[in-house]
Amino acid sequence: MKFLASCLRSLPWLMALLLVAVAGGCGGGGGSGNSAGSASVTGQGTLGVSLTDMPACGFDAVNVTVRKVRVHQSSSASDTDGGWTEMTLNPARKINLLNLTNGVLDSLGETLLMAGHYTQVRLVLESNSVTPLANSVVPTGGVETALVTPSAVQSGIKLVHEFDVPAGQRVDLVLDFDACRSIVKRGNGTFGLKPVIRVTPLLVNGITGFVDTALMGSNVMVTAQQGGNIVQATVPNPQTGAFFLARLAAGNYDVVFTADEHATSVISGVPIADTTSIVPVSTSAAPITLQSTPAPATHKVSGTATLSTTPSSPTDVEVAAKQTLGVGPTVTVKSVFADENAAGAYELILPIGAPQLGAYSTALPIVFVAQAGAGIYAIQASATGYMTQTLINLNISLADAVRNFVLNP
Repeated sequence: MKFLASCLRSLPWLMALLLVAVAGGCGGGGGSGNSAGSASVTGQGTLGVSLTDMPACGFDAVNVTVRKVRVHQSSSASDTDGGWTEMTLNPARKINLLNLTNGVLDSLGETLLMAGHYTQVRLVLESNSVTPLANSVVPTGGVETALVTPSAVQSGIKLVHEFDVPAGQRVDLVLDFDACRSIVKRGNGTFGLKPVIRVTPLLVNGITGFVDTALMGSNVMVTAQQGGNIVQATVPNPQTGAFFLARLAAGNYDVVFTADEHATSVISGVPIADTTSIVPVSTSAAPITLQSTPAPATHKVSGTATLSTTPSSPTDVEVAAKQTLGVGPTVTVKSVFADENAAGAYELILPIGAPQLGAYSTALPIVFVAQAGAGIYAIQASATGYMTQTLINLNISLADAVRNFVLNP
């Protein structure tokens, strides 16, 4: 507790996170026909639901309008089956996801549930046909534009997640909406919503630190990764450079820092011991800085990534650029979804400077050392239900590259 108190004194924005989380546990919208008060009825417990966000890329705002949250004990239940419990927001609430980075939560409310085991959560959004611009984006420097949304937003975006509600107790879930991966730019100039959401317990833990404020305005991204896969992501506070990678399961993480026109930097082996671990990797006095590289600082990989067959349900192809840091870890530097309305076109603009690696230590600041592999990437195309294809050792240090992918089931 002394350590947590010290963290709160030094990180006012983390205190704000805790206050938001506590507020979410004390009130909010009610469930349909249910009181959201104390679970005093025998055989019932309370479910609280909050919304948060990984960062969005290239937008001043990403708005979704939440109408209700639905839960069911069967993972295969359809939206028209019986047995659903609903938590309705009245009126539906428009939320800018970009206000919810760095671990900040927005409580959607709470409802009573029968005690038991639940396996499905659905997030129901308002339709743009009912409320214009209910779900929208504001591109950087642009105007608000409606998102093209799948039909599932009205029946509920299906989130398969198992959790138990004990009698007389409270369970809190966080819907972590990855806006960066959920917004797809289409070839006709519009933007589509392809929701990428993970459900996690309400935890106050994670990896914290500061990035040099001189980097603000360069699209700085901070991610926590395991095995080269992004687990959590955020953007630093634009005024202070503070960041918080929240709600991480116990384990070791590689923390990856990227920014336009700068080499990638990685801190390897950052440990999260338990659900209360808050691990600093830098301080405001010695923030993380990234190596700038002389022009040209970047080259691009572009092409198409398509499916060889027509899937039975909408399936997106993700293209990721991964880089191995000498004898260190392999990390994802950048990823995008192929544009299904532009013949599967994709583009990745990548740094060609030598990546920097530092091993985690409690003694700060962490020292970074330049690694081999500058401008060398593995380009990976993947889609659910299809075989992943990986092009290894693509060297873009001298020029752009074009590579196409066709995925087979």
